[in-house]
Amino acid sequence: MAKYSEKASEKVEKTMHEMKEGKLKSGSGKKVTSKKQAIAIGLSEARKAGAKVPKNKA
Repeated sequence: MAKYSEKASEKVEKTMHEMKEGKLKSGSGKKVTSKKQAIAIGLSEARKAGAKVPKNKA
């Protein structure tokens, strides 16, 4: 399993919390309901913030 930085873990935790509250939106503005999509958004935000996150495979 990939090793993520603590900062990245915090970002993913925050986005998961937002998703569960129904406040997380995708780029198109639609509500996010998928757990995988919420994790992907969290990792993307962590990358932008400069956290240690492995590269995207896609």
